Amino acid sequence: MTDKLSLSLDGATRVHYIVGDPIAQVKSPAGVSLALQARGQHALVVPAHVPPVELAAWVRGVSLARNVDGIIVTVPHKFACFDLCSAHSERAAFLRTVNVMRRLPDGSWYGDMFDGLGFVSAMQVQGCQPAGKKALLVGAGGAGSAIAHALVLAGVSELAIHDEDRDRRHTLVSRLASLGRCPVHDGSADPSGFDIVLNATPVGMKDGDPYPLETGRLNSQMFVGCVITQPAITPLIARARSLGCATLTGADMFARVKDLMVDFLSPL
Repeated sequence: MTDKLSLSLDGATRVHYIVGDPIAQVKSPAGVSLALQARGQHALVVPAHVPPVELAAWVRGVSLARNVDGIIVTVPHKFACFDLCSAHSERAAFLRTVNVMRRLPDGSWYGDMFDGLGFVSAMQVQGCQPAGKKALLVGAGGAGSAIAHALVLAGVSELAIHDEDRDRRHTLVSRLASLGRCPVHDGSADPSGFDIVLNATPVGMKDGDPYPLETGRLNSQMFVGCVITQPAITPLIARARSLGCATLTGADMFARVKDLMVDFLSPL
C-alpha cells in the first residue's frame, strides 16, 4: 500500500494504458507505474477494459489525448493491435503481434513484442538454458507465438506446439520452421519426452479449469512454466512442483517483461 501511495499524479502526468478483455485480473499497473517513475518518468499506467469489437475505436479515441504515450497490450488484443501500429520491431513484424505500443512523433504507434524475450530470460534466471533442449509449448496465441519464436532463437533442438485452434497452430509452426533453426512441428497435450514444458494459454486462470496438458506424464527432470499471473501458483505449477520439477510462474516471466517494457516506454 505504501508503494501505491507514493505514485505521483497531477495534470502533467504522462499516461500509459494497459488494455485487455477482461482486465480486472492484471496486477501490473502499479508496478509498472512505480518502475517508470523510478526511471524519472512522470507517468503512470491505467487499466482499460475494452472488448475486441471496440478496440480500434478505443485506440483512435485515446490517440486524441496529447498526454497518452503508450499502450500495454494483453489478452486478447495482441494480434489486433499489431494492425493498429504504423511501424513495428523486427520480431513483432515476424510474429504479427505486439504487447506494447509507443507513440511516434506523428501521433501514430510503434509496436514491439517482449513476451518471448522476457519468458526465456526468466527461464535462464531460474537455471533453465533452452539451448539443446526439446520443448513442448501449449498455446499459439500472442504470448505463445512470442515464446515459441524466442525458444527457437535461443537454440532449442526441437519445438512442438499444441493449440486447439488448428489454423493458428499451423500458421505458427510453418512460420517458425521457415527459419531453419530446428525442427518445429505440431505437438499434443502429452509432454512425454520433452525437457521443457510450457503453458501459454489462459487455462488454469479460472477455478475448475482442467490442466492444459497431461500432468500424469510429467516427471521430475522436466522444467515446467506457465504464463498465468493470477492465480500466482496455477494448478499446473502446483502439480509440477509436487513432482519435483523446476518451475517458472507468470509472475517470474512478467518481472522480466516489465523491465523490457519500461525500457521501451521510457524516452531516450
